[in-house]
Amino acid sequence: MWTQHELALRPMRRGFHLITREVVAAVPELAGTGVGLLHVFIRHTSASLTLNENASPDVRRDFERYFNHAVPDGWSEYEHTQEGPDDMAAHIKASVLGPSLTLPVRAGRLALGTWQGIYLCEHRDQGGARKLLLTLQGE
Repeated sequence: MWTQHELALRPMRRGFHLITREVVAAVPELAGTGVGLLHVFIRHTSASLTLNENASPDVRRDFERYFNHAVPDGWSEYEHTQEGPDDMAAHIKASVLGPSLTLPVRAGRLALGTWQGIYLCEHRDQGGARKLLLTLQGE
C-alpha cells in the first residue's frame, strides 16, 4: 500500500517545534499499517526537519542557540542577501539539517524511541506557512 498526503502547517516563529502529532494526524492510514515507512518531506529551502528529544523544551531552545551561533544572520560574506539578513543563513541551516525524514512504522504507529519527536526547524523570522509531503508505504 502506498498513500500520500500534504500537510499545511500554520506559520511558526523562528525555532524548533515539535510536530509529531500533526504528522500522525495527517496520515489516517498509519493506524492500519502493520509494518512500513513514513517519508516526511518539507517543500521549502529555508526550513528543515529533524528527529530529536521530545520531552524537554530546553533541547529545542539549545538547538536554536547553537545554529544561530554557528550560522549567523547577516554575515558580511554572504552574497545572497536580497530576501533579508536571515535568508542565506536559513538556507545553510536547512541544508545541514535536511529536508526529509524516513521513519519506521510498526503496529499502526511510528516506531520512534521513547524520547524522540519530529521537529519543524523554522530558520526564518517570517517563514510563513510550511507544507510537508507525507508518503506512507506499508502493509
